[in-house]
Amino acid sequence: MPPPIWLMRQAGRYLPEYRAIRAEAKGFLYLCYDPAMAAEATLQPVRRFGLDAAILFSDILVVPHALGLAVTFEDERGPEVERVGSARDLDRLDPTAAVSRLAPVFETVRRVRAALASDATLIGFAGAPWTVATYMVEGGTSRDFAATKRWAFSDPEGFGRLIDTIETATIDYLVAQVAAGADVVQLFDSWAGVLADEDFERWCVAPTARIVAAVKVRADVPVIGFPRGAGVLIDRYAAATGVDAVGLDTTVPLAWARDVLQPKVTVQGNLDPLLLVTGGAAMERRARAILEALGRRPFIFNLGHGVVPETPPDHVAALVACVRGWRP
Repeated sequence: MPPPIWLMRQAGRYLPEYRAIRAEAKGFLYLCYDPAMAAEATLQPVRRFGLDAAILFSDILVVPHALGLAVTFEDERGPEVERVGSARDLDRLDPTAAVSRLAPVFETVRRVRAALASDATLIGFAGAPWTVATYMVEGGTSRDFAATKRWAFSDPEGFGRLIDTIETATIDYLVAQVAAGADVVQLFDSWAGVLADEDFERWCVAPTARIVAAVKVRADVPVIGFPRGAGVLIDRYAAATGVDAVGLDTTVPLAWARDVLQPKVTVQGNLDPLLLVTGGAAMERRARAILEALGRRPFIFNLGHGVVPETPPDHVAALVACVRGWRP
């Protein structure tokens, strides 16, 4: 049997039906918080391509927003977040109120679960604390994460309080998604790869391990971790966090993933999103190589990062057909 397939950022601007919804919404956050629109966006790629899983349409920055920070999204500039620059700023954050503020997201989950086929998986998600913290400290995306690293290096106790605040809100957020109908949850640590090994252990591995443990006690669902850019540290991450599956970015060698990771944990990945844009023989050749390397052990076919806006939908359909047609 071929492995299951879903794609990170499978709901998005590459789909004309998504662009139609986005044009009606009053803004990106409005779309994330409108259950009817967000549920429809979640379901669109599953309907079109017959994927094995739907992933909740939302964004990792709804957690900082629910903690009380201003968050805006501009298509050309990316997200902008009200900055938290030091331990003194933490008093502005209210993790106890975060879940109630995210009630529309849980309604989206309920609507999607009711509309999905019983054999389709619904994936909830959140950003991991380190990655979410970088957006809060930098005020958005960053090339060098200088402000975040300076705070973490110079005042680890104060920065740790920020991580703890995000961690608390994230646990409650994921557990509530499961209560609403999510079958699996994924933690996106998109900027894990910018940390050296000791800092990776402190700011990525340890908070993720605490989140996984808490979610499993309160909700008992599989957890996928995606420490993007972590390289060989993925092995330590998978062993120490307790995740049930680990996402692989595009740079992870297939033979290493097969020999080192797969004997211990399910792996997910890792086709280059730009190969999905390219399509044709190049895409199918790499997809088959991934399947041949990883498809005989616990494996979920996915990308090494999210679908990009310029992706032709026909290429996604061709990829799904390629994966479904593979036999070990």
